[in-house]
Amino acid sequence: MTENYNYSATVFLLISWCQGQIHHNIFPSLPVCFCVCLSGWGSQSSKVQIHHNTWLHFPGHNLRWILTFLLLFVHVCEFAEGVVSNDNRDHLHLYMPAFMGFIAATTSVVYYHNIETSNFPKLLLVLFIYWVLAFITKSIKLWKYAEFSVGPRHLRFCITALIVILYALLMAVEINVIRVRKYVFFANPQKVKPPEDLQDLGVRFLQPFVNLLSKATYWWMNPLIIGAHKRPIELKKIGKLPIAMRALTNYLRLKDAYEDQRTPEDPDRAPSIWRSTYRAIGRPILLSSTFRYLADLLGFAGPLCIAGIVNHLKDGDNADMYFGVYFMSSIKLLQNTPVLAVLLFLALILQRTFLQASYYVTIETGINLRGALLAMIYNKILHLSTSNMSMGEMTLGQINNLVAIETNQLMWFLFLCPNLWAMPVQIVMGVVLLYYLLGWSALMGASVIVLLAPIQYLIATKLADTQKNTLEHSTDRLKKTTEILKGIKLLKLYAWENIFCDSVEETRGKEFTSLKTFALYTSMSIFMNAALPIAAVLATFVMHYFITCTVPSPAEAFAALALFHILVTPLLLLSTVVRFAVKALVSVQKLGEFLQSDEIGDDSWRNGDMSVPLEAGKKHSGTTKAINRKQPVRYQMNNYEQPSRRQMKPTEIEDVAVKVSNGFFTWGSNLSTLSDINIRIPTGQLTMIVGQVGCGKSSLLLAMLGEMQTIEGRVCWSNKNRNSVAYAAQKSWLLNATVEDNITFGGHFSKQRYKAVIDACSLQPDIDLLPFGDQTEIGERGINLSGGQRQRICVARALYQNTNIVFLDDPFSALDIHLSDHLMQEGILKFLQDDKRTVVLVTHKLQYLIHADWIIAMKDGSVLREGTLKDIQTHDIELYDHWKTLMNRQDQDLEKDVQQDSQTTLERKTLRRAFYSRDAKNLIDDEDEEEEEEEEDDDNLSTTTNRRSKIPWKVCWCYLSSGGFFMVFLVVSSNLLKHSVIVAIDYWLALWTSSQTSKSGDSYYLPVFIILCAAGIILCLFTSLSVEFLGLSAAINLHHNLLNKIIHAPLRFFDITPLGQILNRFSADTNIIDQHIPSTLESLTRSTLLCLSAIGVISSITPTFLITLVPLGVVFYFIQKYFRVASKDLQDLDDSTQLPLLCHFSETAEGLTTIRAFRHEARFKLRMLELTDTNNTAYLFLSTANRWLELRTDYLGAVLVFAAAGASIWCLGYSLPSEGLVGLGLTYALTVTNYLNWVVRNLADLEVQMSAVKKVNSFLSTESENYEGSMGNPSQVPDNWPQSGEIKIQDLSVRYDSTLKPVLKHVNAYIKPGQKVGICGRTGSGKSSLSLAFFNMVDVFDGKIVIDEIDLCKLPLQTLRSRLSIILQDPVLFSGSIRFNLDPERTCTDDRLWEALEIAQLKNMVKALPGGLDAVVTEGGENFSVGQRQLFCLARAFVRKSSILIMDEATASIDMATENILQKVVMTAFADRTVVTIAHRVSSILDAEQVLVFSSGILVESDSGPNLLAQEESVFSVLVRTHK
Repeated sequence: MTENYNYSATVFLLISWCQGQIHHNIFPSLPVCFCVCLSGWGSQSSKVQIHHNTWLHFPGHNLRWILTFLLLFVHVCEFAEGVVSNDNRDHLHLYMPAFMGFIAATTSVVYYHNIETSNFPKLLLVLFIYWVLAFITKSIKLWKYAEFSVGPRHLRFCITALIVILYALLMAVEINVIRVRKYVFFANPQKVKPPEDLQDLGVRFLQPFVNLLSKATYWWMNPLIIGAHKRPIELKKIGKLPIAMRALTNYLRLKDAYEDQRTPEDPDRAPSIWRSTYRAIGRPILLSSTFRYLADLLGFAGPLCIAGIVNHLKDGDNADMYFGVYFMSSIKLLQNTPVLAVLLFLALILQRTFLQASYYVTIETGINLRGALLAMIYNKILHLSTSNMSMGEMTLGQINNLVAIETNQLMWFLFLCPNLWAMPVQIVMGVVLLYYLLGWSALMGASVIVLLAPIQYLIATKLADTQKNTLEHSTDRLKKTTEILKGIKLLKLYAWENIFCDSVEETRGKEFTSLKTFALYTSMSIFMNAALPIAAVLATFVMHYFITCTVPSPAEAFAALALFHILVTPLLLLSTVVRFAVKALVSVQKLGEFLQSDEIGDDSWRNGDMSVPLEAGKKHSGTTKAINRKQPVRYQMNNYEQPSRRQMKPTEIEDVAVKVSNGFFTWGSNLSTLSDINIRIPTGQLTMIVGQVGCGKSSLLLAMLGEMQTIEGRVCWSNKNRNSVAYAAQKSWLLNATVEDNITFGGHFSKQRYKAVIDACSLQPDIDLLPFGDQTEIGERGINLSGGQRQRICVARALYQNTNIVFLDDPFSALDIHLSDHLMQEGILKFLQDDKRTVVLVTHKLQYLIHADWIIAMKDGSVLREGTLKDIQTHDIELYDHWKTLMNRQDQDLEKDVQQDSQTTLERKTLRRAFYSRDAKNLIDDEDEEEEEEEEDDDNLSTTTNRRSKIPWKVCWCYLSSGGFFMVFLVVSSNLLKHSVIVAIDYWLALWTSSQTSKSGDSYYLPVFIILCAAGIILCLFTSLSVEFLGLSAAINLHHNLLNKIIHAPLRFFDITPLGQILNRFSADTNIIDQHIPSTLESLTRSTLLCLSAIGVISSITPTFLITLVPLGVVFYFIQKYFRVASKDLQDLDDSTQLPLLCHFSETAEGLTTIRAFRHEARFKLRMLELTDTNNTAYLFLSTANRWLELRTDYLGAVLVFAAAGASIWCLGYSLPSEGLVGLGLTYALTVTNYLNWVVRNLADLEVQMSAVKKVNSFLSTESENYEGSMGNPSQVPDNWPQSGEIKIQDLSVRYDSTLKPVLKHVNAYIKPGQKVGICGRTGSGKSSLSLAFFNMVDVFDGKIVIDEIDLCKLPLQTLRSRLSIILQDPVLFSGSIRFNLDPERTCTDDRLWEALEIAQLKNMVKALPGGLDAVVTEGGENFSVGQRQLFCLARAFVRKSSILIMDEATASIDMATENILQKVVMTAFADRTVVTIAHRVSSILDAEQVLVFSSGILVESDSGPNLLAQEESVFSVLVRTHK
């Protein structure tokens, strides 16, 4: 026996020596190899350009990393086994080889990584030799174990066997690299270039290219997130997406999967989007699900390890000795508490890694799917049948919903998808383990959770319904607010702001009711979330007590507690997943219907082949579907060149550009819109299409362009056209781009041509007014231009394009006569005709017919006459005479137009005012920005970091104080109390389970436990309600204060603050304050207090834990600090890149006919793909940054659990905590891992959301107008003031703001009672400023205006403005009834209203409307013409019957005849009252009793009209002469 023992000891020492020699001899050579590797890398990198922080992947890259990690884990187990077996003896050979093996494996992976980075595989030979030697030595060791009967029952044998297998697999991986790359033993080594993405330095998203460790930990994100402090993250910094993630790649994949479902046997079959999605992206979803299953299974390791640690805290050493060395079984190792602590730590690390990997894969896949769907939708939009849009089958709103909502619903469903099949497994596993721990009583607790899950689903459904309701009220409130802001000047002048403010408050009240319901359901949802675990634990332990008459052991109790926390999560998530699944089904149905909708006919006939009839668009009898659906043309988006053209055939008639033969066209109904069309468009000539409104002129153009469905006939194009048509639609369509981009429209820029087009369209004066000239962005998101300006830009676009054919659809409709003439002469007759271009012009201006080479007269959808003007004069005298009559009438209009300021002048004046009023504001802003930039340049890194990472505590306090101090106190106290009670429940459970008393001896434990649980549940409800209602109270107060501040702000505020900015405060910002901040605040409070209470509990149980808390706290501080800054930047990028994408879709749908006419589909597709990729990049980076944070906080949580377990085990040596308290501490440590990342996420979200409060607060500091006035007693003002209407202006000086120059200087004038006064002067002379001074709307800093002996500045504003009447230049009507628009105060009788309408020439028109005075007025009065709106504004002033009436250029939109009538009416109706007219047409004040002439803010002349006219040199005379 002694010999055997000596022999075996000798053998073991020999094996250990061999193993040690391997690690001691081979590994000193590795640093040398490392140096060789670096030198190799240096030589290699000069040959191949590799991105500086990415690398190539050798074959088996991922497998190698996985095997190495497994090897490291096994070495840790080997080391642990060796240390435990050593038992304070000096057996170094038990654990030193394991330690050296761990070092070797770590070094090998670092070494491999550097070789891979340098693309120098020859150095892998060293690793191969090492694996071979290691494999041989371990195999010898395993063989010797087997020889001495050490078998699988011993842990050391199992570990050695595992290591041998791993070494063998690693050898196989190396052999595979040699086989594929042929870097050694082969004559021709394979040369491999880096992936295409890595050669493009613009690609910054490196997740697919980095090694497995960096992939798993998102290590490559470090430079971006940490660098965000130095400089904000910009689009340039996040670069482009890798090719595999781009929208085009995914589109082609999805399109192929979609189209492959169509078979030649059944071409009409609608392909399934679900099946297409599965085929295109099924593999990543399966991978994500695998990760999720692994994570969920590892999640159960936590409770089991806690049970093991608590169970075996006081176990003694009972390992067996064998050959003088301890050999332990696997079970004994798993009963060792330090080993269990390490296993718990590793399980947590792995579980969190797999969970985040699952999240990442689903998010990446969801983003890829969204990009593919957007490309599919866009491709479909470009092929949509025009009749779909025009007949209302497909509205712009529906398309926007598909883009903004349906694709996102599918993406979100995909994010939650793995939960669908992971949750059942998780629930079953949880229930089985609970049953294993606690028996039947556990099922009672589980059933409580399961039974309450449907209630959670019901609450979630109700929440969604309430949200819809709230949205409706919110839209209504926003509509009213928009009307108020657009008409704020009028409201202030009439002192109606409070009436309209009350109207908004009334709608807000309805919204508040919905918000209250929303808050109630949200708090119920939060309550269920918090109370379910308490209820489950209560039911379980009470039931266990009654069934078994005992309490569970601490190990069982706290493992069960941890399991309940795990079990609650999937059940609460279930309601969300089901809700999203239902939404996804609806979204897929909508997408399917859209993708199956009619497409436009194949337009190969446009490509010059005259013999191809329009069969593709021909309709089947009895159906409305287009036949081309049967054989869809597969459009390959990877070929972005213009579609290939057919070889053009020479035609018989060379001088015809377009010919329509026997054409019958429709917009989608079976009835033809155009019938029996036989026309020809001569090449190189001007063809005019004329006819009455609605006779089919525009339809004819669109029929020629192939936009209409053809019932019969054909359209033939000559071979001279250049494959596209320059088309200016009747409704002007602009891109969200600069003026220059809108005109050049993607064409080559020619300065000379561009200038000629600008001049031809008279655009230069308008461009000069824009802040950045032709580089100013216009369109939806840009500056609002008038109709005429928009139309001229569209015409300029058509002129600029170098096409043979130009279609102009009624280009003169929004232009005045001067511009029309100029455009006709310079643009059409000169510019286009000089180029010998074929022009087709639709117009109502018959005076231009004399210029036409060819005329097509239309009537009721068919051609009435075709030919030259001479032909028509000869053959159709009746038609010619009719035209002549109309021409004479237009000539009269022309004379009338010449006498007045042109419409264009007024448009330009409006534009000038819009920018003039913002000049000072912009100047101040620019100065501020410059100062900030200078400060930032001076600042060093630390101060910049501090500024950007600072939490806005001041704004938070402002928000909380808006909710009321009592509510804040309630929230704080209830939260503290709730968390104290929850800790008390668990602490009591620890005491109860540790006591191990019988049923008779613990009578007080159970009732106290029940009382505590009941108190906890009640407090959960109270807390969730208090937080939500604090948020509601803050939202109501902030909105009320904001509305009052804005409505009572001075007029200057609205001049310098863009309307969109104010509306954003009432829309997006108010929505965030209403619905988002309360839930974020609740989540933040809950997660923070849970973490703090957990740390407090652990520290009180094991005070030594506090030592590890300091470094962990420092790490956590820096993680959250860096993340919040980066997250905010990425969130901003995501938001800012989303809007252009949505706008591009809507503008494409609006301008479909124009894009197709120009043949610019490919360019617009490319733009859409760029915008989609940009937005996807931002969103992907944001999601990856969230993974980066969550993984780090999860790892911190794992370290925290390990520290808590270690401290508990160490403290046990001093008999400090009881087993129950150890279980409590570890259970709490586990919850920290779940909530740490939520603290940071919620903090980052709250920071972003608090910016909404900050923006609202910035408006709350706006100074209000002085509504009180300086008069001591306002009741001194007589009720009938002003009675006589006497006005004294004494040394009056006026300015818009204290920072600006005066606009009126030392004006002195006297207006007698009842006098008719005219005020005139050039633009900017101060005329309108005087009218505002009467109402105290501007800063009167010197002098005064006295009306009937009362100084206006001293009067309360409400009194002053309600006693005077004014008619403004811009007609403003509000949605509601005619009665509401004339008398919102509801103080007048119907007779008085009818009288006012009669004076304004509107009585007959209103009587004819349904409802009379209660007839509907749509938003902005759009259902009335501009002239009628102006007349309503006149009627509004007549209703008030003030003794002073001010007319500020009030007849600008009225024709001459109506104006003459009005002038007479005003003179009679206001014969005894003072009328001050600010004239834009000097001719209207020639007979005024007094004329005040202004120039540069100074009153230069004051006398009666005839007297001033008599003086030839007077300024008034000069004005009259120049206006004639």
